[in-house]
Amino acid sequence: MKRLKKSLVAVMVTGLLASCAKQSDTVEVEKSGLDIWPTINSEVKKDPEIERQVAELLANMTLEQKIAQMIQPEIRDITVEDMRRYGFGSYLNGGGAFPNNNKHSSVKDWVDLAEAMYQASVDDSLDGINIPTMWGTDAVHGHNNVIGATLFPHNIGLGAANNPDLIVKIAEVTAKEVMATGIDWVFAPTVATVRDDRWGRTYEGYSEDPEIVKEYAAAIVHGLQGTQGDNFLGDDRVISTVKHFVGDGGTVKGDDQGNNIDSELDLFNIHSQGYVGGLTAGAQSVMASFNSWNGEKIHGNKYLLTDVLKDKMGFDGFVVGDWNGHGQIKGCSNHDCPQAVNSGLDVYMVPTDAWKPLMENTIKQVRAGIIPMSRIDDAVTRILRVKFRAGLFDKSSPANRPYANKTELIGHAEHREVAKQAVRESLVLLKNNDSLLPLSPKQNILIAGDAANNIGKQSGGWTITWQGTNNENADFPGGSSIYDGLAEQIKAAGGKVTLSEDGSFENKPDVAIVVFGEEPYAEGHGDKENLVYQQGDKRDLALLQKLKAQGIPVISVFISGRPLWVNPELNSSDAFVAAWLPGSEGDAVADVLLTDKAGKVQNDFKGKLSFSWPSHPSKPVNRFDADYAPLLPYGFGLQYGDKSVLSNSLSEKVELDNGADANSYVFKGKTFAPWQMRLFSGANNQAVMSSSIALKGLEYRTIDKHIQEDAFKLVWTGQENAGMEFVSKSWFREDLSMMQASNAALVIELMRDGLAGQPVIISSHCESEGDKPGSCRAQVDITEQLNRLPDTQWQNLSIDLNCFAKQGLKYSQVIMPFAISTSGKANLSISDIHFAPEQGKSASIQCE
Repeated sequence: MKRLKKSLVAVMVTGLLASCAKQSDTVEVEKSGLDIWPTINSEVKKDPEIERQVAELLANMTLEQKIAQMIQPEIRDITVEDMRRYGFGSYLNGGGAFPNNNKHSSVKDWVDLAEAMYQASVDDSLDGINIPTMWGTDAVHGHNNVIGATLFPHNIGLGAANNPDLIVKIAEVTAKEVMATGIDWVFAPTVATVRDDRWGRTYEGYSEDPEIVKEYAAAIVHGLQGTQGDNFLGDDRVISTVKHFVGDGGTVKGDDQGNNIDSELDLFNIHSQGYVGGLTAGAQSVMASFNSWNGEKIHGNKYLLTDVLKDKMGFDGFVVGDWNGHGQIKGCSNHDCPQAVNSGLDVYMVPTDAWKPLMENTIKQVRAGIIPMSRIDDAVTRILRVKFRAGLFDKSSPANRPYANKTELIGHAEHREVAKQAVRESLVLLKNNDSLLPLSPKQNILIAGDAANNIGKQSGGWTITWQGTNNENADFPGGSSIYDGLAEQIKAAGGKVTLSEDGSFENKPDVAIVVFGEEPYAEGHGDKENLVYQQGDKRDLALLQKLKAQGIPVISVFISGRPLWVNPELNSSDAFVAAWLPGSEGDAVADVLLTDKAGKVQNDFKGKLSFSWPSHPSKPVNRFDADYAPLLPYGFGLQYGDKSVLSNSLSEKVELDNGADANSYVFKGKTFAPWQMRLFSGANNQAVMSSSIALKGLEYRTIDKHIQEDAFKLVWTGQENAGMEFVSKSWFREDLSMMQASNAALVIELMRDGLAGQPVIISSHCESEGDKPGSCRAQVDITEQLNRLPDTQWQNLSIDLNCFAKQGLKYSQVIMPFAISTSGKANLSISDIHFAPEQGKSASIQCE
């Protein structure tokens, strides 16, 4: 998509864009099967000398050493001694995993761990071989796990910028900051073409159309790895991964890890263009996708991983799995899956303690002939080929590389300037009544909204923590909020600025800038049933309407990981800016919204929608649809001087095609709003902010049931009455009376490991008028029913809601729908807590 002229934008708004011709590199309808897929002419060619070295090394490796190259554990689950003993080919840090389990680990801490793991991998005293290991990390918008790193706008914003040259610069900066911490390999870029914005990973995609995706994939691979003959995988470059192969952006209803039912032609034309670009540029690894294609998990799909990717397209690097993705294949588990390697997986990503049984089982399966030795040799050849190409056998150890421990590279001023450029170019102006923008900084300006001074919120998911939650501004040294940039320029120009999250003020402002939007989320947790913004909790709309009612012009700066149905918010805004997730350099927003002191435009809007803006909250809309009818089309974006095209009275009627009612859930792989998870021990309580917590009498850790961290495990030691609870945000009362009226049951999917000796109590709390939080409560002893369940098997235990109501619980005023506690020893895992209508009379525990 080239920059669109104003005249073309006007045509697009009329809905005529669908008649335009596609410009992506697609194939004709007549082709089928393997004929659809091209043979890639990679810029990185096979080197005969490297091939000789690989073959020589492979010939001297034992089966155990080969399988170890194919196992990728996570830093929370292995020790340096494990690395010395087994010589893993690679390892990773998942989102929210840090050296020493410390979120604020220093650059030296990262390098020290990299050095220790490297030295252990080349120590042949135990495993008999000295092949360097690789460390892989999710650097998806900068080196986002490291405190102080430069964080760029997420991919959706970069797609709106549509500047491949800028993408190269961003990737180069990311590579340098990664190399400063001693890491070799990044799990980027994501090249998903997103077709349903309800998907929680929408912001990881550049566009709904493959046109931008293909060009960007090549650009970011060049930036991360360099180009052949020009510092390819040199000291300031990292191994890149194009992911997730293939079709992750096209699942039914945007279901994360769900089913893509597109034809093979569409799988290539829409969902594979990023691989054409990335593999042509020489990407050395491909990550298999969690999703299925027409019901078959990609991790176990030999046709796609081997026949298409390796044989037809000619990819000669290695295929790495996603987080225990092999365990989702039919007939597999996390610790036993020959189907994956036989299908073409080369590296098992196997976090948790499943790595050891998986390694042992794989060795046995090769010896039994279940996995051919030729397949193992092919996988290890690919891994070694990439290691030789990356110079890992020749480079110094991580602590002795040129960029190692250069703390000054993390968040370097020049790097932040690249990020600021990306912020400025990613902003899209959707509405600008009466040319309200740009603003003179000499005015009295109110800055409102809970995202105005919140760097964590503006950065979104994959920011320090996996989901991007539980971060504070202090976690972003050197970064800036949107308010920071506005305040600095307004004060410098002699204007007046007031920061007020709730929009209150003493002196009426000339104009208000309200910064609001989605809370951070990442994969799985970010999936939505529909695209209505703040459904059932329109607090941001109320703020906009309050300011409008006082005669104050309102400029909305919307923080989001996707286009959302915001018709009411658009109606209540005089100007509306889609800011996406700008990252750590929020101050650059002011460079576009404000004029300079002399009233001259500093930077015009450049961003154009790479995702169509929806006119319906639950009907996907994509460029070239036969019935294409977005609110604002692909390619739309106003510049200063353009006339607004949006009505000020857009329909605010919500029409949904929802399916299951998500409001019935407390927890299902994630905690559902408005509930928050806490642990308690005696009189102490602690919000759950990490994947593992230990209190007196209680240990908590996330575990994998079906997908990554979709359940949790509680281990009581008997030292204290302790437990876990879900409470409403700010202890506000929630009306669950409809659940009681529908004769519902509280259903818990759990697994016990051993009998409970002391009573295990499920309780719920409510708030009566005039009472303090928690004074209205009811509880049920589940010990007898729990101990009857089979050991180490997932089972449902359900409780008739009348059991709580008869004790006085008021379901119209619930502040804590679920808590579980005991003072004895117990071991329970939980994956699902929800209310099930019409199941009270058939519940495990009833109270007639």
